[in-house]
Amino acid sequence: MRKILIPTDFSENANNAIKFATELFKYEVCEFYIMHAYQDDIYADETLFTKTNLESIKSMMSKKSEEELETTLKYIDSISPNPRHTYHTISADNLLIDETDTIVDNQNIDIIIMGTRGKTNDKKITFGSHTLQVIKYVQCPVLAIPENYEYTQPKHILFPTNYLIPYKRRELKLLCEMASPYRAVIDVLYMSKSAKLSMRQIDNQNFIKNELCKNQINFIVIKSKHIVNVIYKYIKENNVDMLVMVNTRHSFLENMLYQSTIDEFSLNLDIPFLALQNMRRD
Repeated sequence: MRKILIPTDFSENANNAIKFATELFKYEVCEFYIMHAYQDDIYADETLFTKTNLESIKSMMSKKSEEELETTLKYIDSISPNPRHTYHTISADNLLIDETDTIVDNQNIDIIIMGTRGKTNDKKITFGSHTLQVIKYVQCPVLAIPENYEYTQPKHILFPTNYLIPYKRRELKLLCEMASPYRAVIDVLYMSKSAKLSMRQIDNQNFIKNELCKNQINFIVIKSKHIVNVIYKYIKENNVDMLVMVNTRHSFLENMLYQSTIDEFSLNLDIPFLALQNMRRD
């Protein structure tokens, strides 16, 4: 059974991510955990509370959160009444990152799906701060859905890699099982000045090939060091509809997340983005 966590702030973007998730996994038996963490909302405006009324504000926020989660369940039932899917709601007086981390561990979550921007994020940035924090700090694959993105079956997936990472079987299996119902083509893209691979890289390439065996895989080499530019160009020229990258030390994605290129990367990425975490989980 697939276990999926969807954080929500009840925005249109969050609802769009929910809609995408129910469509993407419509053929699988899934448990969805719809979570709202509202601690940031409590302290967002310090003029609204004092020590004496803090508890009443928390109670009000909790009630509002529960009501909106019930409304969200009704919305899901209206758009995707799927007998394969069951839903749990979680209303938490906690920070988003902390609550997400707790649920991932306690429920052994397979994937987090969330919109790239919520109610309060800067309109100039595609990846909202919450999405970036989850990708950076929570040890679980994250599928980020761009604002206003209309669901499209993932038929063509781009997976840039340097073949230096010993990928986790569980994460590649997730990608394989996401893609195979749609007969997706996965382009594994290696960017380097040299096309020659070391023995370690060949081993990792073979591991990818074996784990993604249900899908058509194309192994592609582009002789370039300009990673971001190559990815953009490839997406646009080849009608790619999902980008997959791994967030771990010395990876392409780590360089993008922790350096200034993330701003450029975020502003222009308008397709779903799956960040694998190379995690150590059963």
